[in-house]
Amino acid sequence: MGKYILTLDQGTTSSRAILFDREQRLVSTAQKELRQIYPQEGWVEHDPMEIWASQYAVMMEVLAQSGVKPREIAAIGVANQRETTVVWDRSTGTPVHNAICWQCRRTAETVDRLKADGLTEHIKKTTGLIPDAYFSATKLKWILDRVDPSREHARRGELLFGTVDCWLVWKLTNGASHVTDATNASRTMLYDIRKGCWDETLLNALDIPREMLPQVVECSGIAGYTDVSGTAIPIAGMAGDQQAALFGQACFAPGEAKNTYGTGCFLLMNTGATPCESQNGLLTTIAMARNGEVQYALEGSAFTGGAVIQWLRDELGLLSEAPEAETVAASVPNTGGVYLVPAFTGLGAPHWDMYARGCLVGLTRGTERAHIVRAAQESIAYQVRDLVAAMEKDTGLPLTALSADGGASRDGFLLQFQADILDREVRRPVVRETTALGAACLAGLAVGFWRDTEELRTLWRQDAAFLPRIDPAHRRELLAGWHKAVGRSLDWAER
Repeated sequence: MGKYILTLDQGTTSSRAILFDREQRLVSTAQKELRQIYPQEGWVEHDPMEIWASQYAVMMEVLAQSGVKPREIAAIGVANQRETTVVWDRSTGTPVHNAICWQCRRTAETVDRLKADGLTEHIKKTTGLIPDAYFSATKLKWILDRVDPSREHARRGELLFGTVDCWLVWKLTNGASHVTDATNASRTMLYDIRKGCWDETLLNALDIPREMLPQVVECSGIAGYTDVSGTAIPIAGMAGDQQAALFGQACFAPGEAKNTYGTGCFLLMNTGATPCESQNGLLTTIAMARNGEVQYALEGSAFTGGAVIQWLRDELGLLSEAPEAETVAASVPNTGGVYLVPAFTGLGAPHWDMYARGCLVGLTRGTERAHIVRAAQESIAYQVRDLVAAMEKDTGLPLTALSADGGASRDGFLLQFQADILDREVRRPVVRETTALGAACLAGLAVGFWRDTEELRTLWRQDAAFLPRIDPAHRRELLAGWHKAVGRSLDWAER
């Protein structure tokens, strides 16, 4: 048995590799940024070959800088940005189009046609999702309509579809494994989460040949082997980034929840073996599939979380680096009445408005850079608060505390304001990269590196806790202003 688990964590803005030991300590990490491609307004793409090249490069880099030998790796776990859609040629391994990112809104009209055809309820009941351009199904149709309009090549299995996990495993195994795991399949808007199979009604509605789809496997189990310098290492854990983070936060029991502060914000609550159908705009999704059992989760997502800070840095030039936002936001006592609604690619739960767009309101002659930066920081927490409120209504269970992770969870200002506006304790773990940790845990369980989930639970450690400090009247005032600002952003773009 090897001494380490290697996680490949392929995210929206970067590819990372992280080595964990048996005590879940980060032994070594490497990261490369991923180029964002914006062909048109509201369109977002990635280069699949850059995804693969950057992920392979950091895998080799983390081994080189740590001095760990391939034979010391017990298993590899894969976590990935979900919904992002890749189509490639089976014989050449060459992508036929750029990957269409989960953030991309180009297929909004296709979604409108699905709704007009009366498929909304079928999609909700079957996939647990809400018809939206966010998911893979309409992105896949868009690519096929342009590269294989007759579907001739797809029907012969000459073209393959996969989300990023599937693409990486196919490349890692040199084409031997065309598989996806149940969590990623559940985000395609093509998968029946109760029956555990691809849905014929939706495949037919979008003219997607079954022959190009991957086999769906469990999240914890050997999906294939990759050769690293002559050593065959099992790929034994696979999960979409948010489900991986739920597992990494040790949310193994129904009612346990976490929020990941990444490019977007993603709140997930484990609901156990029974899917919970939301009445408040949340999604029902697969949390985990292992040992022949499926657990479900209720999910709320805000498309733009930490990405709003990148926008301040890269597009507006208000920050020289992202961590600076914490200091700048704390330099003023409030936003001066400014609200920023970062609906750059529409709004997710609980609004689900593909035509919403970002807005900055409440500006006066006295508005300064710090007010705008603080409003951006606060916008992340406001969105999470709206998700928590919707989740509490659906489950009837008030959250007693929120477990926080992801890159932006390092920001003490953000987590303190989150506690203030939620009126709940917010907890941050020692290992903040819980997406990578979750994938490592899944891989480790599959090969006996860790015994069971109880052992994993004992290894989880808290780094900091943030308690609410503002009075209820001030909280109500702030929320009223936020919801007024959200109202200004809705239904903005032309249909």
